[in-house]
Amino acid sequence: MIHDSRKNMQAIASLHPLFAQAIAFVEKTDFTTLEDGRYEIEGDRLYVAISTITGKKQEEAVLETHNRYIDIQFPLSGVETIGWKAGSDLQTVTQPYAADKDITFFGDQPTTYTAIHPGEFAVYFPEDGHAPGIGQGTIRKVVIKVITN
Repeated sequence: MIHDSRKNMQAIASLHPLFAQAIAFVEKTDFTTLEDGRYEIEGDRLYVAISTITGKKQEEAVLETHNRYIDIQFPLSGVETIGWKAGSDLQTVTQPYAADKDITFFGDQPTTYTAIHPGEFAVYFPEDGHAPGIGQGTIRKVVIKVITN
């Protein structure tokens, strides 16, 4: 997991061949003009999902992992807190891996919580269990999905 200011996104560009392309999209896009939905940058290999959610309580958030995608997440409005636990420590599968949605859900509790403010971002790799959507009120967010291979 990485948490930083969006001003520093270039620092992660070398971590994955598609990160530079994702960062370029973020830098040139006015997200306030886009509606909620999916925006393809490079088909299923690299795309953006914009959504508006209602924040939930910590105890309502569920840990998840992805096998095929890395998530780069950031709120456009509202503060989103995301729980985290190392994937190697996750033990209680509540919904087995669904390949069509690239997701596994777990009943474990996060070991830490990070508040992500507008102007910041977080990166979750396949080995990062993360429980998104924690917060108060309405949160508008961006999730960039980057294929792992």
